[in-house]
Amino acid sequence: MPRTALYDIEDVLTSAIDVLLEHSFHGAVMDEIIARTDFNRRGFYIEFKDKRHFLYRVLSHYQQTQLQPIQAQLLAKQGLVSIQSFFNDYINLIEGRGCLLINSITELGSDDETIKEMGRHYLDGLQIAFIGCLEHAAEHRQLKAGVDIESAALQLTCFVQGLAVNAVLTQDSEEMQIAIQSLLAPLLPEAT
Repeated sequence: MPRTALYDIEDVLTSAIDVLLEHSFHGAVMDEIIARTDFNRRGFYIEFKDKRHFLYRVLSHYQQTQLQPIQAQLLAKQGLVSIQSFFNDYINLIEGRGCLLINSITELGSDDETIKEMGRHYLDGLQIAFIGCLEHAAEHRQLKAGVDIESAALQLTCFVQGLAVNAVLTQDSEEMQIAIQSLLAPLLPEAT
């Protein structure tokens, strides 16, 4: 009769997020992953097979528990308010650490098709959500006339990636807020 697992896989995945954000995939050593997740080596390999499959599971968990709740604000399609709210929460998530998904894309995306696909799927969804918000803003005259919505959505999506990288380099969320305001300002209708 198989033994019941003595660990909660969700807790293991959540604990692993911090390890991978601190050290990256290549920098994270198995001994620290095992110690900080309260997992044992044998259970780890039975559950995940290897370190790379472990990363895939952690990234899926990260997307479900960290990124999707933030992105849900965009799905509400409340125009620029939703976009601003998304960026405020995104900064709180990535401040000083970066985004685990973007970090993984940067580190492994050129060699790893699974990471590349996860990243592309997330960024495509983000761009579509930005388009919905910008269309809502245009319909409610909250957007400057003549803005190319698809181009603006692509720019916002690219900015998300750059912001994640910048968050690793700077400890100043105020600087990131200034950048967001500068990005959104040209989208606002001119005051009459």
